[in-house]
Amino acid sequence: MNTYARLPVAFERGEGVWLWDTEGKRYLDGLAGIAVNTLGHAHARFTAALVDQIGKLIHCSNVYQINGQELLADELCSLSGMQEVFFCNSGCEANEAAIKLARMYGHKQGVESPAIIVMEKAFHGRTLATLSATGNRKVQAGFEPLVKGFVRVPYNDLDAIRQVAQNNREVVAVLVEPIQGEGGIRTLDIQYLQQLRNICDEQNWLLMLDEVQCGIGRTGKWFAFQHSGILPDVMTLAKGLGSGIPIGTCIATGKAAGIFQPGNHGSTFGGNPLACTAGLTTLNILEQDRLLAHAEKLGIYIHQGLTTALQGLNGVKEIRGQGLMIGIELDKPCGDLVKSALARGLLINVTADSVIRLLPPLIMTQDEAQQMLDILCPLIKDFLQPGTE
Repeated sequence: MNTYARLPVAFERGEGVWLWDTEGKRYLDGLAGIAVNTLGHAHARFTAALVDQIGKLIHCSNVYQINGQELLADELCSLSGMQEVFFCNSGCEANEAAIKLARMYGHKQGVESPAIIVMEKAFHGRTLATLSATGNRKVQAGFEPLVKGFVRVPYNDLDAIRQVAQNNREVVAVLVEPIQGEGGIRTLDIQYLQQLRNICDEQNWLLMLDEVQCGIGRTGKWFAFQHSGILPDVMTLAKGLGSGIPIGTCIATGKAAGIFQPGNHGSTFGGNPLACTAGLTTLNILEQDRLLAHAEKLGIYIHQGLTTALQGLNGVKEIRGQGLMIGIELDKPCGDLVKSALARGLLINVTADSVIRLLPPLIMTQDEAQQMLDILCPLIKDFLQPGTE
């Protein structure tokens, strides 16, 4: 089906942060498959672990115990401080599980029509429920009627949350991205998350964090919520967890733990031996190679490089983000920069019409980051002030 406006390039192999197309041209990957290829391409230890697992067992079924799944669940709970994990195949499935979990939690609290607070400009997926939770009319258009039970408020606005708490007794949870990826790399204030945690405790709501894009070391910590010192009741992960192998998780703790019982939810492929090997190996390599600290340090280097190169340039509104999740907001739509960068051998993305999004693999070196800056910054300058480069 014609569901993608594809760029005119096809890749046939990769190594580290580099990709080669079918014509032999090399490209620097500043996007990592949209925050998926945490370890870059053809990582030797990751590849060896997958090959070994494929030679043993790819899939069985969740009607049986899966040792790798239990090991990965234990590791995720240890790293996050949470209690239990549901495995699925993608971010939207993980968020779908969180929505169902919140509704069942609400019903157990005696709420007849449970509602979830969601944010403007949010993106939670393309299933019918996650599409309804998403705050983007462009991706919702044509799929009405949307699923009911969502209350939308502005991002980073605590007063709006408090107003809903006063007026809507059906609310049972808040679903929010600590950093909005598709929404333009917009970051929640640390104080906002801390106060939101307090409000959820006061109201007996679940605090559910969508870390599908910002989790797994991308911000310099295992999970973005760890920058604020809070603990969510529910967290969803996907993308970078499998370094390219499809996997998603819905993790619960506290009052959100123990809600799902056998038969309440499921997934045929979720948490199969191959996916869990990918997840475990990704986490092990991130820890062994100290890539979280590297992501934080390299993110600062890139941010400083962008600031220095673009300082005083009319049309650059803001450079923001955390770790290796960086957005450069311009004062006009800049989608054409994607093809311009592609022609120069650099993969980037534009989201929210006017925000250049950088999501490089966590293995990128400082030299490779500088090469990315050396390509991107002149392109931005020429885009905003034609003829200056």
